[in-house]
Amino acid sequence: MLGVRAPRLLAGLRLRGLLASAGPAPGRAPGPGRRAPPPPWSPGAGAPSSNMCDSGSGEEEASMDCAASTVDSLISLPFATIDIEDAYGVTDGPQINSKRSKEKETVKSKQIKKRKKKRKDYQPNYFLSIPITNKKITGGIKTLQSTIIEQDQRLAKAMVGDGSFHVTLLVMQLLNADEVNIGVDALLQLKPSVEDVLQGRQLTLPFQGTDTFGNQVGFVKLADGDHIPPLLEIAEIAKRTFQEKGVLAGESRSFKPHLTFMKLSKAPWLWKHGVKKIDPKWYEKFINHRFGEETLYRIDLCSMEKKKQSNGYYHCESSIVVGDKNGGEPDDAELVRLSKRLVENAVLKAVQQYLEETQNKKQPGEGSSVTAEEADRIGNDSDNRK
Repeated sequence: MLGVRAPRLLAGLRLRGLLASAGPAPGRAPGPGRRAPPPPWSPGAGAPSSNMCDSGSGEEEASMDCAASTVDSLISLPFATIDIEDAYGVTDGPQINSKRSKEKETVKSKQIKKRKKKRKDYQPNYFLSIPITNKKITGGIKTLQSTIIEQDQRLAKAMVGDGSFHVTLLVMQLLNADEVNIGVDALLQLKPSVEDVLQGRQLTLPFQGTDTFGNQVGFVKLADGDHIPPLLEIAEIAKRTFQEKGVLAGESRSFKPHLTFMKLSKAPWLWKHGVKKIDPKWYEKFINHRFGEETLYRIDLCSMEKKKQSNGYYHCESSIVVGDKNGGEPDDAELVRLSKRLVENAVLKAVQQYLEETQNKKQPGEGSSVTAEEADRIGNDSDNRK
């Protein structure tokens, strides 16, 4: 009980000490040269008047004695034992550091909330793709798909289209043209890092067997082997490279390279018709099937939402070549695709530079000398040259 009452007693003593400067209380020895005041309740005086301190005695000593009497009366009241520091947050030290600390905590809290909001709104719409072009692999996947469709024709709508086979290295969110340009720069910056990992060696990816993610996504498995560590390292470097550029990239789950061949989400109506999961019996003949090997030689920045190319592959913003395909030169179709993409990038940069130079030359109040129609004409001319 003494520990509980100590703060209150200390506050009472402080209050008594502060108020003691008002003058001596009745019954105490008066200061030098001062008269001792009469007792407040002398015989025959009766009860003290409510306006005792307002009496017009005119003497300083009497006034001080009245104040001291009032002080003692206040101290005897219940609130005199209240801990003022606890009740009102009063401290003896300066408040500057505390205020700055609170401001820093507020700023930090806002930043954390902002990052959480960004992550909450995170919906990947771009990805880094390792295209699968080995005809043995793509042919084996088509056979697998046909086997499943034969068991239920409705599943045809859940199959990944021909030309879209790939291994996803990283997913990300790019919301506008500026962010796409940042993504392209990050991809180009990734090239020397990937080459450092490969050290001039080919990275061969063997595919064998089939499995599912929660019976909702069917995929061909990447076989275990010495190729896994460098591939995981490349994926981690890619994630770090894009994130350092300010791009929201990556997933909460760990990276598991795979080759998707079907997804029930491609045909939501199947759920209403009783097809709620992928039955392992559909692909049991391919559980240990060897589909073939793909050599890593190119990484593409692809869009999940833009219209696919005529060959069924995703819309590609940019690409980097990190190795020779099958130890040799790219085939004719690949050369055409790469050449087309290089021309598109060159034309876009030329148009952008032309617009910037014209914008710098124009005077205040004048409109741009390059219209949208002229920009389209420049783009159309480039298409005709392809």
